[in-house]
Amino acid sequence: MTVARCENVSQAAAQLAMSQSAASSALVELERQFDCPLFDRIGKSLRLNSTGRGLLSQADELLARAGEIEGYLAGGRLGPLAVGATLTIGNYLATLIVAEYLHRHPNSKASLHVANTQHIVEQLKRCEIDLGLIEGEANDPELLVEPWLDDALVVFCAPKHPLAEARIADTAQLSRQSWIVREPGSGTRALLDKIIGRELHGMQVRLELEHTEAIKRAVESGLGIGCLSRLALREAFRRGSLIEVATPQFDLGRRFYFAHHRQRRLSPAARTFLALCRETSGTATDTRTLELPFIN
Repeated sequence: MTVARCENVSQAAAQLAMSQSAASSALVELERQFDCPLFDRIGKSLRLNSTGRGLLSQADELLARAGEIEGYLAGGRLGPLAVGATLTIGNYLATLIVAEYLHRHPNSKASLHVANTQHIVEQLKRCEIDLGLIEGEANDPELLVEPWLDDALVVFCAPKHPLAEARIADTAQLSRQSWIVREPGSGTRALLDKIIGRELHGMQVRLELEHTEAIKRAVESGLGIGCLSRLALREAFRRGSLIEVATPQFDLGRRFYFAHHRQRRLSPAARTFLALCRETSGTATDTRTLELPFIN
């Protein structure tokens, strides 16, 4: 599994504290024993072939089961948990949920990987994480995706920006603005390009940034206007450091989703975390009505 994720025997051997020759010999012996190549050799890289990809999820499930057994024998402790979350969810929801999970299960181990939608999807497909909390569409046949909460993107500007007084902008006004946006591969950027970008016919992107807080700071400093999740902007709107610009001509609604690998059974730890996510959102179906005192 480590070779599959590193795509390099030397790097995998280093992670496993093995010599390169020992790791290489183990791989060769496995393929020889079953007369079944698992990798395509491309230069110095090893890429899983279709057989290897099928085996990876099964091997990962066996290790997860071993972790569950170890936890059971250790007194009911949940096995290790790896969660991936896209930036909006990771920064404003998942971190708090992981903290609560560890408070309730202090002997458990959990990790949170925060990245854009494309990266989280790839981690799920490589079985590097157990559960993904994503804010973009993931139409991948290897994944099972379940809706969680409705959300919406909001256009915003600094209080001294020309759009701040009217607090509404038509398409012609938006086409004249400089934009501070998320990077390609993020769910936020994909929706922005799909809904607003295609109508502006030459969107003036001044700066691409990978973090929502960096975009908010850039907009506050007057570099341009932005478009992010309402969830990420609630505190700034309350303080008045950023101003919402209404764009009724565009439907910027979207959803947050739970996602996991289709061929992997959710572990008790993953199921427990999933239940805590639902408990946290309660009866809310939209981030607008989500009761989260820590970001109000």
